[in-house]
Amino acid sequence: MMDIFFSEVMGTAMLTLLGCGVVANVVLPRTKGFNSGWIVITFGWGLAVFAGVYVAFRTGAHLNPAVTLGLWANGSDFFGGNDTYAAIPANFSNAVVYIAGELVGAFLGAILAWAAHRQHFQEDADPGTKLAVFSTGPAIRSYGWNFLTEVIGTFVLVFVILMFGPSPSGLGPLAVALLVVGIGLSLGGPTGYAINPARDLGPRIAHAVLPIRGKGSSDWGYSWVPVFGPILGGVIAGVMAAAVV
Repeated sequence: MMDIFFSEVMGTAMLTLLGCGVVANVVLPRTKGFNSGWIVITFGWGLAVFAGVYVAFRTGAHLNPAVTLGLWANGSDFFGGNDTYAAIPANFSNAVVYIAGELVGAFLGAILAWAAHRQHFQEDADPGTKLAVFSTGPAIRSYGWNFLTEVIGTFVLVFVILMFGPSPSGLGPLAVALLVVGIGLSLGGPTGYAINPARDLGPRIAHAVLPIRGKGSSDWGYSWVPVFGPILGGVIAGVMAAAVV
């Protein structure tokens, strides 16, 4: 269990360090990448996933409670095993360890992203801009529709990942990275596409506790949407994938 925890902590920390980092580079004042736009953010997050998957390869690189719960709902092992590492069965205790590692890793990665950009957080900027480095927020606040957007986006993520299994593709982590880029480009506009409860909640907690100048609220009123929307989308995807494969 410690191997699972450590692997998911490291992989998810790499994910949020690079993912939150690209947002910081685009939105914070006086960075080299300031105002470079949504396309940079979406590709940056895709490459963050690419790196995180390689770091956590020995546990299947879930990096996301929605993936963990989707695999469980699908009836799949959490990790199928290989010549070097044993299979990891899907059960309650392993799920708790996976999700705990993902949350801790997301929190730590966000702190590192803040440390890397600390001087830019000291600059004058809208509090919402500083929060956007850490967590998602809707373009138009409508909790029901925002929730549905997160359900749909996460369904696509988990369903397609599960379809990778029986497919002949050998792209591995690159396929997942491109999938995340595609979701960001096509479905990410309304909510900022959390599609991962840990990716949003861990950094949001980091935002709440870090000494960020002029940071404002952590928007806890919205925080349930990027947690429960992805969970529901992941579980639906797991069940649907089991029905069609």
